[in-house]
Amino acid sequence: MPLRLIPDNTNLPFMKWARIRTPVSLVLVALSFILFFTVGVNQGIDFVGGTVIEMQTHDQSPANLQEIREKVDQLGFGEIQVQEFGDPSTVQMRIALQPGGEEAQQAVVASVREAFPPEEYDYRGTEAVGSRVSGELAWTGTLAVLFTIIGIMTYIWFRFEWQFAIGAVATLVHDAILTVGFFAATQIEFNLSSIAAILTIIGYSLNDTVVIFDRIREILRRYKQMPIRDVIDLATNQTLARTLMTSFTLLLALGSLFIFGGPVVRSFTAAMIWGVVVATASSIFIGGPILIYFNLRPPPVAPPSTSNATTPEPAKKATETAPKPKRGEPARARP
Repeated sequence: MPLRLIPDNTNLPFMKWARIRTPVSLVLVALSFILFFTVGVNQGIDFVGGTVIEMQTHDQSPANLQEIREKVDQLGFGEIQVQEFGDPSTVQMRIALQPGGEEAQQAVVASVREAFPPEEYDYRGTEAVGSRVSGELAWTGTLAVLFTIIGIMTYIWFRFEWQFAIGAVATLVHDAILTVGFFAATQIEFNLSSIAAILTIIGYSLNDTVVIFDRIREILRRYKQMPIRDVIDLATNQTLARTLMTSFTLLLALGSLFIFGGPVVRSFTAAMIWGVVVATASSIFIGGPILIYFNLRPPPVAPPSTSNATTPEPAKKATETAPKPKRGEPARARP
């Protein structure tokens, strides 16, 4: 007997629950904007520029992070992040962008190599990003998200109807904003892999939304008199098992990657875990109410009532009153 975590014939009132879920989403969106413009995201080297140096102890013994921080602080490069990277013998050093262009960044690398000679540390990688390159990366990343949303809206418009396109784009924008708010709240480093996570979340959310929209379109054609709220509830219930099981399977993979994948992919997987949860909820509670607001199926118009209509009164039969017969006269026959 197959294992079914979600029953086939669910009958959950999703549109009734959306009256609570929609205000919650609006509050989360507003909070995401507030966090973004007040706290901001923790931009990585990709967007602010600087130098990233990864090194490992020569004998692969655990690195002394306190000693490394003290030596780096003496170099006078300002605030520097030193953290364990993967195993205890590997250290990642992040140095903010120094004034003086590319030559200043190369001087940073040379100073670090002099403070930590190759006899003691093996340098596994060095990456320097200038301010111009970081600005271009931020701009192209923003354009990638915008063009993706515009392309999706155009496809949904031609594939379904314009109400579906607006509902799908609203769902995707909602998920993207909440993901940026997640980065601002947690201060996880926001870099190019974070942009990739947002684009992946948009694609996953679109997949869930299109499955529900396609079922809504089928039910609209089959039941032409069914109210739109009942249509959306029926379509969502019919696709609920598929939606939840897909999300659950993906979360299992992302959870394993977050725990065992190491710090390199941790920001990506953390954003993806949050995005999958948000996308699953928004595909159920955001797209449907928008179809109702934009009057996808107008309510049936009741036939005009005839209760107040004036009906002509039946003509009264004219009667003649026969005169009373005088005494002694025979009664006349009534005409």
